[in-house]
This record gives sequence, structure tokens and C-alpha cells, in this order.
Amino acid sequence: MANSDSTIRIWAALSVVVVLLSSSAGPVWGQVPRAPWVAGLYAQGGFIVAHSPRVRHLVRAHPTGLELNLQRQTTGQAPWHAWYGYPKIGVALVYYDYHNPVLGKSYGASFYLNKTYWRTTRQELNFRLGTGLGWFTQGFSQELNHKNTLVSSHLNAMLQARVEYDRALSRQVGLLVGVGLNHFSNGATAKPNLGINIPTVVLGLNFHQQRPFRPLDVPPLPEPTDIGRNFLNLSTSLGLKRLNEIDQQIYLVNSVSIVAGRRLDRKSNLLLGLEGFYDRSLRAEQRDTARQDAPLVDVKKAGVFLGHELLFGRLALVTHLGVYVYNPYKSNNFYYERVGLKYHFTNRLFGAVDLKVHRGAADVLEWKAGIKL
Repeated sequence: MANSDSTIRIWAALSVVVVLLSSSAGPVWGQVPRAPWVAGLYAQGGFIVAHSPRVRHLVRAHPTGLELNLQRQTTGQAPWHAWYGYPKIGVALVYYDYHNPVLGKSYGASFYLNKTYWRTTRQELNFRLGTGLGWFTQGFSQELNHKNTLVSSHLNAMLQARVEYDRALSRQVGLLVGVGLNHFSNGATAKPNLGINIPTVVLGLNFHQQRPFRPLDVPPLPEPTDIGRNFLNLSTSLGLKRLNEIDQQIYLVNSVSIVAGRRLDRKSNLLLGLEGFYDRSLRAEQRDTARQDAPLVDVKKAGVFLGHELLFGRLALVTHLGVYVYNPYKSNNFYYERVGLKYHFTNRLFGAVDLKVHRGAADVLEWKAGIKL
């Protein structure tokens, strides 16, 4: 009952804020401020996907949550704004109560892009994609909380995808209805790490500083000068990994890569790469399972991959699909995937955070640094 009272108080406070903001002096309907803001407060309800028999005991309750977010409408001040149809850039604070003492509660913060696919003067249909960090009050403990096979660590990465429909209730207030998918995982930095997938229904209110939106009246910018050009990336990475829930030692995982790329158009780079991996947890795993008189097989691996970068100015969404060409110790499938974010600090130097995956299961979270030639 306390949770219900808290929710009612929050919604009441939001209603007061909306009334005050709506009655204050603001832009006239249709007038375009330079970079208008959208603030929102949403309630959420959903369920946990039982993606493994090891988590069925944890999916009986239905999580509920609240989200507070702030979005800024892009207006055309950077070239990629127009290329992607003027998306919103936002940050969100997210709270979930799992109504299960094994999982407890979680608190998260995410950064996201919100792209509009259909817009009229009073309605919007958007798709939102974001990533951030989540903190769980209950992690895995062999002694105190051994049933929590979903999240072993308190700190986890968070991914969010959502379809949203916003309908104007007044000049500045909109009713939002949406459906989304939320994922939490620690990237195998701790075990067990089956991860949580939560489909949700979202209902809330948005306050629009300006509606409807019209972009700035600026002349079209020229195409990027490097379209059709080839480039070379050299990089190295560092990851941390645990072998299982019993062995609490942290092992280093390293990789090096050489990647040939080509700028296809305003939004995309195509990549072809060769990389090598050294996962020290595999050596520990091998020592635990091999016979004492058996020789140890090389745990180093090499792979080739085909990749793509979706470009947002200096930021890129990276996806790879690779195949191992050198893999003496068969600890996994013959192929791997990678998804990550890459940022160019200069025209030459870049950093990235990648999640390497084997058949949908996180293998390691990589922190990468490199140079573009």
C-alpha cells in the first residue's frame, strides 16, 4: 500500500507542475524556439521473460516502475539531425520494483535517441532506443541470495527499446502510451549472468515546450567529404570476466584488431576486420576440467568479422558478426556477435564500449581504444 501511496503523490505533484507550466508564459503554438525541450513522467508495468529454466522461479511477480525523463529536440544545427529526421536526444531516470525479495528493486539512468516516424500538429509516433546503467538492491550471494540467477552484481548495463504514441491534451501537455523492452545484464563481469528481459506497457504525461515542431530554416549542408573513401582502424581492448559463481577471481580479457572500412553514405560505414583474443578465464577453466597428465590446449583465438557502423556525428552504433578461424580450445560456438558504442574524440583517436556475445549469451564487456588511419 505504501508503494501505491507514493505513486499517487508523484502523479499529484506532476499534475501541479503541468498546470503551473501550462499557465506560465511560453512559446505560442507553432512558434519555434531554438532547441525545445520535452519533459515526461511515466508509469510502467510488465513481466519478466522466462528465457531459461533457471529463472522460472523468479518470473511470477510483475514488475512496476516509474520513469522521469528530459528530451531535447534536435533542430538541424548539426548535419546528422536532418539525416535522421530530427530525433530527440534524452536522458531518463528509471525505477522498478520487482515485487520479489530475491530481486528487490532497481534504479537506472539512460541516454537515448527518440526518432519520430509520424507527426501531425497534435500527434507523434516515435521509436526510442537507449542505453545506460542500472543498480539492483539485491545481487547474487552464495550464502544470502543464491536464488538470484538473473543478476549477480549490483551494477548492470541497461538497454531500452520502445514504441511511443503521444497525443496532445492541450497546447503543451501530451498523453503518452507505449510498449517497450528493457534489458539488464552485467556483461559476464560476474556470474551467474542470465540477464533480465522486461516487456512493459507505458502510460504517462509529456510537457512540450513547443508544439508542433518545425526545424530551423537553414540551407542544406553539403555531403560529407569522405563518402566513398576507405580507411583503416587499429585498436586494442580490455575486459573483465568471472568464470562462474563459485570462482570469484576476476580474469583479464584482451583483444587486438585491424579493420578495413569504407564510408558508404551519410549514415553508414562498412567494416571487414581481423582480430585476436586472449581470455585468461579459459585457461582457468581448462585447468579445472583437464586431466593432470593432459597437455593444455592454446586458449587464444582469432576471428574475422563483417561489421557496420551507424553514424550520429562523432558517435556510432557498432554491430559485428564474426567467425573464429583459429579456435583450438572449443569453449564456445564457431561464431560471435558484438554490439557497442564508438566515439571519435578527434578525427584520428576513438574509444568504444562493446559487448561480445555468443549465441545470445554475453561473453565479455570490452573497453576499447584505437586510431583511425
